[in-house]
Amino acid sequence: MSDTSNLLAEQRRALILDEVRRRGGVRVNELTQRLNVSDMTIRRDLDALARTGAVEKVHGGAVAPGAPLAHEPGFEAKSSLEPSAKHQIARTAAALVTPGSAIALSGGTTTYALAQQLLEIDRLTVVTNSVPVSEVFERARRQGTGAATTVILTGGVRTPSDALVGPVADRAIRSLRFDLLFLGAHGLSAEAGLSTPNLAEAETNRALIESARRTVVVADHTKWGVVALSTIAPLAAVDSWVTDPGIPAAAAAEARTQLRELLIAD
Repeated sequence: MSDTSNLLAEQRRALILDEVRRRGGVRVNELTQRLNVSDMTIRRDLDALARTGAVEKVHGGAVAPGAPLAHEPGFEAKSSLEPSAKHQIARTAAALVTPGSAIALSGGTTTYALAQQLLEIDRLTVVTNSVPVSEVFERARRQGTGAATTVILTGGVRTPSDALVGPVADRAIRSLRFDLLFLGAHGLSAEAGLSTPNLAEAETNRALIESARRTVVVADHTKWGVVALSTIAPLAAVDSWVTDPGIPAAAAAEARTQLRELLIAD
C-alpha cells in the first residue's frame, strides 16, 4: 500500500477488506504501519467491518468470516511461505548452538530450515518430533556429510505438518532433558501466547518446553498476532524469539514488552 494517511474511513476499510479477502486475515499492528494511522483507528475500522459481517475479529486482528481456527496447513504448503525469512532465522538461531549440546527441534518448516544449518556442528544430540527434521540428519549421515549427530525421533501419531504427537511422543519427551529447544509456532500473540491448530501438538510442545533449559521460538514476522485453536504456552514461557527483519516496528515493540528477548536476524 502507498501513502494512505489521508484516506477516508470508507476507503481505508475497503483496503482492509481487500487484504482480508486476499490473505485470509490481517493484524492490527501491520495495518497501523501500512495505513499510517493509530491502533485505535484500525480497531474502530475492524469493529465497523465486523458489525456488517465482512470480517470476524480475533485477538490482534481480523479474519475472513468463518475462517477456521483449527485449520492446519500441510508441511509442503507451509514450506512455500516466507522462505527467505526462514533462512535468515535459521542462520541466526544456529549461532546459539554450541558443540556437544543436547537440543530439541519441534515440528515446522522453520525448524526444518534450522536443521540444515546445524549439520556442521560437532557432537550434537538432537531430539525431535519432526519427521522432515530427522530426515535432514539421516540424509547427511547416508551421504557422509556434516558432523556426527545423534538423533532421537520421539515416535507418535503424524500430523498434517509431519510432526509426531500424542501420548507416545509426550512420554518420550518427558523422559529426556535438553539444553536448548527450538520451537516453531503457528501463531504468537500478546493475548493468546503461542498457539497451534492441533490440540495434540499443543500438548507435545508443552512437554518439549518443560524438558528444556531454554526455549527459543523460531517464527517469521507473519506469525505475530495470529491465534490458532489451542494455546501452547504464554509468552512468559519463552526465553527468546528469533524472527526476521520484516517484523514491523510496532510489532517488535509490542513483542519486547511480552518476551524476555527478541532477536531479529540480519
